[in-house]
Amino acid sequence: MKHTSDKRAVIIGASSGIGAELARQLAREGYQLMLLARREDKLKALYMEINREVRERRAQYIVHDVTDFQSIPLLFDQILGILGRIDLIVYNAGILLPAGEREFNFSKDMAIMQTNVLGAMAWLDLAAEYFQKRGAGQIVGISSVGGERGRAGAPAYNASKAALNTYLEALRNRLARFGVHVLTVKPGFISTDMIQNAKESFWVAPVDLAVSDILIGIRKRKQEVYTPKRWRVVGWLMRNAPSFVMRRLAI
Repeated sequence: MKHTSDKRAVIIGASSGIGAELARQLAREGYQLMLLARREDKLKALYMEINREVRERRAQYIVHDVTDFQSIPLLFDQILGILGRIDLIVYNAGILLPAGEREFNFSKDMAIMQTNVLGAMAWLDLAAEYFQKRGAGQIVGISSVGGERGRAGAPAYNASKAALNTYLEALRNRLARFGVHVLTVKPGFISTDMIQNAKESFWVAPVDLAVSDILIGIRKRKQEVYTPKRWRVVGWLMRNAPSFVMRRLAI
């Protein structure tokens, strides 16, 4: 198949859902890929699928748990050694652990924050430093509309995505003058594994639609992307709704 790009991308959280579909699409565009995730069976299957489709070894993979913070600096250097350089890094790792209406569970909250926030910071701090020195590069963080407000149904998840949104905005503000692009992606309900743990869902969109919106955001160097687009209106309404309305929603 004809190459349309000589870029190299790293996708963290690539074994399923948005990460896996994004890997497929980037490979079709000619990207060299390093795929990371915890589930080796799914990761290996994706790696084989992509390379079989493009008829060359365009994807490689490494099994990785983003909460193993100590390993990340060495792993980042290892990936640089394999790929030669990095042009795009996508942090897609995230978890949503179900909680009962009257449940307050710090162990679950800590797991969510470690994966959704601290793992992102551990990886993207390194990427930011690397791209800043190069004067080029793209960072994509997969966040959520859930980060717009604190809602009754998922306090820790909402807090983790709000923290990620603010962190990505800060990176954008620091790195823009160095020619580095930072994109925040805010999906609504997407047909992925994570939606199984959501108490309520509506307007569930297919993964390929979300990935199409993300790719547009990457190409056009947008600051943020809501996917599907109608969630931008929902996000605005959530940010501006009075607190008593949010309490009555109880979601």
